[in-house]
Amino acid sequence: MSLESVRDHLAAAAPDIEILVTADSSATVELAAKAHGVTPGQIAKTLSFQIKDKIFLVVARGDARLDNKKAKAAFGGRVKMLGREEVERLTGHPVGGVCPFGLAQPLPVYCDVSLKDYDIVIPAAGATNAAVEISPSRMVEITNAEWVDVCQPPQTGD
Repeated sequence: MSLESVRDHLAAAAPDIEILVTADSSATVELAAKAHGVTPGQIAKTLSFQIKDKIFLVVARGDARLDNKKAKAAFGGRVKMLGREEVERLTGHPVGGVCPFGLAQPLPVYCDVSLKDYDIVIPAAGATNAAVEISPSRMVEITNAEWVDVCQPPQTGD
């Protein structure tokens, strides 16, 4: 059902975007990068958070980490990641397939500015082996997301 809700959402909002279904799992950033032949940074991971009674999603580049100070400043409180069951119940997507498209209920979506490092990013598409290729600005447009700066710069070098 989750993949179908993403298909329905994209058919209405962006019919030109094709859902890519892989034979292998793309449930983690590393697996997704391997499945799509890109660097981990180009994978757009969707994280589910809560502050008090507000639930929201943050989409960030795959190799970025949330900066707690920036997140607290941006969202007005300490963010808490949702548990696996809550994520699936609230988004309609399984962990590993969570994306800002075709949500079970309307949730605020924020895209971290780290995504702007790429012309094309690859977020999941409602299943652990489905994704789309999309520009960050287009993803913001079709999900009514807002840009935020809540991640640490990716670690580089060894």
